[in-house]
Amino acid sequence: MLTEIKGLNEECGVFAIWGHEKAAEMTYYGLHAMQHRGQEGAGIVTSDRETLHLHKGNGLINEVFQEGQFTRLKGSAALGHVRYATQGGGGYENVQPLLFRSQKNSMALAHNGNLVNAQALKNQLEAQGSILQTTSDTEVIAHLIKRSGNVQMEESIKQALGMIKGAYAFSILTEDKLFVALDPRGLRPLSIGRLGEAYVVASETCAFDLIGATYIREVKPGELITIDDTGLHSTSFASPMQRTLCSMEYVYFSRPDSNLDGQNVHASRKTMGKQLAKESPVEADVVTGVPDSSISAAIGFSEASSIPYELGLIKNRYVGRTFIQPSQELREQGVKMKLSAVRGIVEGKRVVMVDDSIVRGTTSRRIVGLLKEAGATEVHVRIASPPIENPCYYGIDTSTKGELIASNYSIDEICELIGADSLSYLTTEGLEKSIVSDTNSMDHGICQACFTGNYPTEIYPDTIIPAYKD
Repeated sequence: MLTEIKGLNEECGVFAIWGHEKAAEMTYYGLHAMQHRGQEGAGIVTSDRETLHLHKGNGLINEVFQEGQFTRLKGSAALGHVRYATQGGGGYENVQPLLFRSQKNSMALAHNGNLVNAQALKNQLEAQGSILQTTSDTEVIAHLIKRSGNVQMEESIKQALGMIKGAYAFSILTEDKLFVALDPRGLRPLSIGRLGEAYVVASETCAFDLIGATYIREVKPGELITIDDTGLHSTSFASPMQRTLCSMEYVYFSRPDSNLDGQNVHASRKTMGKQLAKESPVEADVVTGVPDSSISAAIGFSEASSIPYELGLIKNRYVGRTFIQPSQELREQGVKMKLSAVRGIVEGKRVVMVDDSIVRGTTSRRIVGLLKEAGATEVHVRIASPPIENPCYYGIDTSTKGELIASNYSIDEICELIGADSLSYLTTEGLEKSIVSDTNSMDHGICQACFTGNYPTEIYPDTIIPAYKD
């Protein structure tokens, strides 16, 4: 029996800007472009060079921010965040940016990722007298910065960053500076751009496109960047290692119009689809993709297999968030509200359904059911990533093996559970070949820990959550 658990989610998106008269408004638009990275909370902090101003709340960005609030967010520098709650938990207090006021150097912090030694650091801080106000990993870095005792903020941040382990893309805003840092392995994405004379920073380059900013480069692993009125200054807080950018950014999370580590996401997904067709050919009449993240891979599969691509599944763009799911019957109806099979395309056809991943299996089973209800004679499922067999500890909400269908069932068993006529996954070699190229601009590489179990950092025992039980 497939476990009924929520779908795969990223933790958050970060946007910051320095030197723009409409900093708050530009940050709002930047966050709007990255709304897919987090839909549970949003916040913006601005600096007028004397005071930091904060507004945040639970919900989507357009629910949290209304026109009148921007008049109170004064200043030419801003830091924003959209959030999905993973291990840090929900609640208003965990919505970022987190703002810490003090007599000198008040600061706001926003973070994308997850610290694998957060609990050990929290225990240490509390033993030394710190009182933690949230359950978020982000608060840990604020306490470490303040406890360093250095006069220079840059040195305090570098010392604090040297104590944390895991995946992190940090942005820190003070009254007179903006700081940006990426973990030594570059597990999370973070880029720098220009908008006129202003500097902008974002988790995804699609945010630059929306506001008309020009991409400059990515933040380097182990790099600390300071931006102030004198310009942009770079230093290293750790020796950079072989980059292991999260492969799920390419597979699922990032928007197709974003570029990561020198690679366009749409182009990478098309290549995954082509490679999948080579590895797992099938006789069929049409190829269709599950909207939206699988469309690129489906197009690639179609091109490589010469099987026509058709719009066999339609996504309903006007379905709001569902707060009540009182019965299994209504849960099943919820999938039909979000997706519809196009009977005129799939009826009487052998269909290749391309999806980006199978996490827990419930959604795949329902979509296969939709296609067969619409008259598909066969549904062959092709997954443009390897089986997800291992938890992610770097900011994605797969924390136990018990939640992952590929950890508990063979491919043949999964095929039967989801009701497909056949099921194949992309190999880990095929995924890496599709993403990593010699033309990348950085010391490139990807993290495939959720597929292989080979984690690029040490995993602390208190990070591992006990297996989920029915």
